[in-house]
Amino acid sequence: MQQEPLSQPPTSPELFSLEGKIVLVTGATGLIGPHHCAALAEAGARVVVADLDKNRCEQVLQTLPAGAGHLALSLDVADPAALAETRNLVLQQFGRIDVLVNNAAVNDMFENPALAAEQSRFENYPLEMWLKSIEVNLTGVFLACQILGAPMAERGSGSIINIASTYGIVGPDQRLYQKPGGAQVFFKSPAYPATKGGVLNFTRYLAAYWGKAGVRVNALSPGGVANGQDDWFIQNYAQRTPLGRMANPQDYKGALLFLASDASAYMTGANLVVDGGWTAI
Repeated sequence: MQQEPLSQPPTSPELFSLEGKIVLVTGATGLIGPHHCAALAEAGARVVVADLDKNRCEQVLQTLPAGAGHLALSLDVADPAALAETRNLVLQQFGRIDVLVNNAAVNDMFENPALAAEQSRFENYPLEMWLKSIEVNLTGVFLACQILGAPMAERGSGSIINIASTYGIVGPDQRLYQKPGGAQVFFKSPAYPATKGGVLNFTRYLAAYWGKAGVRVNALSPGGVANGQDDWFIQNYAQRTPLGRMANPQDYKGALLFLASDASAYMTGANLVVDGGWTAI
């Protein structure tokens, strides 16, 4: 009997291709969300741009490559009914979800800068802010995976990417928030690191649980992103980082594409850290 010829392995560009894939991104209109959407669309995916404000989702959609059949949806990840409606709409239009990027999160903001240092102190930190962070950053990831990820497990394939943070790995360096004279203008609050740490261990849980179902679950932990902060803060951050700078929003496009595509086909339960070396020292 003549042996069947071996099929050619995919080339490197083919490994990173998302041609024809359906990708849903939550928190798609935030600081790095639009760059996530761009990276996925540029690789050939049809992107579901999902966030609270549909108008802003439409604006992000308009920046993506034309003619790929992208979709903009309003979505509150803390609302199970909204997630179920989103799932039904996406499955009705596209028939499947191939990749889920859980990017939605809240990061504490204090309205009055003069009171921020006192209000952000752990001893004074408001319970309602703690609960809100848990609701969005942690429960929102749980619900999105449960409701949007279940169809992946039923189909037997998929990739889930949970956006975590360096502050899910190490504690905040509160010195970053000190002006050159030593005045503490803000304390990084406890909720963000606690919830992002929870996201990392939930990622490991779900990777182990859905491994046999063919669904890969990984985390991406970005470092701080330059976003018009005060010069003294940017300098503090740069001095603390081996590469000597904060991230640009586009610095995470390659890592996200890697996790979404077949380039990471043998990777699950992992945390891909892209932080300029922040957690290395």
